[in-house]
This record gives sequence, structure tokens and C-alpha cells, in this order.
Amino acid sequence: MAPTSNIARIPNDGHYADSFDPVREEEIYDEAKEHLVRQMLREIGEDPDREGLRRTPLRVAKAMDFLTGGYRMSAEEIIKKAVFEEDVKEMVIVRDIEFYSMCEHHMLPFFGHAHVGYLPNGRVVGLSKVARVVDVFARRLQVQERLTNQVADALKQHLGAHGVAVVMEASHTCMMMRGVQKQNSTTVSSAMRGAFEDDPRTRAEFMGFLHK
Repeated sequence: MAPTSNIARIPNDGHYADSFDPVREEEIYDEAKEHLVRQMLREIGEDPDREGLRRTPLRVAKAMDFLTGGYRMSAEEIIKKAVFEEDVKEMVIVRDIEFYSMCEHHMLPFFGHAHVGYLPNGRVVGLSKVARVVDVFARRLQVQERLTNQVADALKQHLGAHGVAVVMEASHTCMMMRGVQKQNSTTVSSAMRGAFEDDPRTRAEFMGFLHK
């Protein structure tokens, strides 16, 4: 049974622990998570007390908090803090947003690029916030199809755009490192909302920008 912990959790809001102090010999970050990692190391035949693995449980606990930081982030808050009234009707596209996520079936990484477009309805959002919305949902246990739809739905709902389009291209290490071991395969998923779903010309214009 994992030991209980009275140690306060270090808040990171999805940001990695680069600003934390160097690892101290007796530092405990998250006692419960570190206990589970030590147990897993023993189960696979390793010695968690050997020099190279002694601080691995702490590092894994910190890394897992970063990789799942999206559970502690709000797409609504991110969008609403950076919305500006603008009389803009033309399509806005942010291409090639790098993202990293974890497959919920094997807890192995998948990663790639997101392309996001929207048709403003009297309001625009700061461009960096589009990338942050992708991170909100990518930094969770995911499947690519759901991730794509969550990004589209969040922007449509909280920005009130006439339409939102999201295309994601990703490589999945659960296919590359294990199972069928196909290193060069790429998965493409899309989600269209509003005008992008209803108007083939709008959808084609968006897709055309992605290939320029």
C-alpha cells in the first residue's frame, strides 16, 4: 500500500520543473507517485536503490505532473483572458503547432503538429492562446481523435467563432516501438465546426493553406 503524504504538492500549472531547485538527496516531490515508480522498477527486475535509479522516482513524478498538466488548466480561462473585439471576417490560421501527448491505452507518447483555423465573429484571440489551448488537451491521457475534437469544441464554444477547423498529424510511439512497429506511419485527424463543416468552399480554403 502506498504511504500517505503530508508534504504539500508543488504547483506547476502544466509548466515543467526547470525553475525548481536542483534535486537534493532527500527531496520528496510526491511521495505516493514516487512509491509507485519504485514498485514498478522492482516489478520489471530493477533495483530502485542503485545509483542510477535512486532519483528516478522523483524525476518521473515531476515529469508525469508536466505531461498531465492539462488536467489542471482551463481552455475557457486561457481564451477569455485574451479575447479582443475586432471587425475581422477573414480566416485566421495558426499552422504547425507542435504538441506532445500520451496515448491512454499504453501511456506512450504521441506527437506531431496541429493546424487550427477559425472564422472570427467580431472577436479574435491572441495567437499564442491558440497554441496553449492545444496544450490544455494534449497534456492529458488521450486518443488523437478526441484531442482534435476537444480543441475544436473549446475554441468554438469560448470564442464564439463562425467556424473552427482543426487538423492534427501525429506519430504514435505505441505503433512505432511496440506492436506493429511501423516507424514511418502518420495519423491525420480533423474536426470541423460551423462554417467549416457546412461550407465545402470554406473547408477547401483552409485545407489549401495547409499545403502551401
